[in-house]
Amino acid sequence: MHSVDYKIYARIMGHGRGYAFSNKDFADIGPRGSIDVALSNLAATGKIRRIARGLYDYPRYKAELGGMLSPDMHQAALAIARSAGVRIQPSGALAANMLGLSTQVPAQVVYLTDGRNKKISIGKLNITFRHVPPVKLQKGSEITALVTNAIRHLGKNAIDELSAKALKKRFTDKDCQCLLKDARYVESWIYDEIRKIVSAGDK
Repeated sequence: MHSVDYKIYARIMGHGRGYAFSNKDFADIGPRGSIDVALSNLAATGKIRRIARGLYDYPRYKAELGGMLSPDMHQAALAIARSAGVRIQPSGALAANMLGLSTQVPAQVVYLTDGRNKKISIGKLNITFRHVPPVKLQKGSEITALVTNAIRHLGKNAIDELSAKALKKRFTDKDCQCLLKDARYVESWIYDEIRKIVSAGDK
């Protein structure tokens, strides 16, 4: 029978480098105390990294940049949300940056949430969770929320032909179908921008 450490590390590796997690992601493997000990052991041996209180990641490496890379802030935000049992979506400025629609790095990493207001420090950066009424969170897939929030932040006609083509390359056919389906109930001008993205390059 495999140990708790083995089972946890196997699951972490299955998610790949950059994955962030808390002890709640392994609640099905064993008791809370055993999980905490296993995570401490894995961190002590350098297999995982503690990035905040109760939060870890499976660090990424790049030799030319000096080895271990900074934590993936989006993965960290997702792990925090899973632990708290809340929904989150990138704010407009963050969504635009994540999609490459804005080269300006947001001063704050801000997520909208149906949970409580919270700020978590990870290294020298902060992740801010800003409470909004649940109806203010975009329904549908994560892709839909990302695109819709970015477009709403950038405004009308912000997506030109080149941007639309670049965005479409990021998405699978399934993503495009979800976008069209989920965005039927957003503002009409945002839906028009989404249609522009989905149809980019079509003759």
